[in-house]
Amino acid sequence: MKNKTQHFDPNDFEAVKNIALSFPGAEESISHEGTPSVKVRGKLMCRLHDSGEFIPIRLNFEIRDHYLEHYPEIFHLPDHFKPYPYLCMWIHHYDKRLLQEILELSWKSLATKKQISEYEAEKKNNDL
Repeated sequence: MKNKTQHFDPNDFEAVKNIALSFPGAEESISHEGTPSVKVRGKLMCRLHDSGEFIPIRLNFEIRDHYLEHYPEIFHLPDHFKPYPYLCMWIHHYDKRLLQEILELSWKSLATKKQISEYEAEKKNNDL
């Protein structure tokens, strides 16, 4: 087995990871090439790409296309990711509010209906 040179800094994923882990059932994990990731119910929500340049975030195709169109300076879609429900965010070009919004959408696509309803109820109570 070949040893690949690590091209990423796990610290670049910290802000994303901390937001992603704030959602119920989200768990820290390790993914492709030893990259840090967050999963929900064993399914990948987001991870640091092994190139260290971007973060793939799971989103359905329609939502993905919306963000690609409206925020081309923040998001892109490498050819490899086109057939998959992921949006790729440049590692150092993001807005925290936008990141929170996208990670919540990603989480909702993976969470159970019960987790979502409990989350929404708690969120509503906190807004009161």
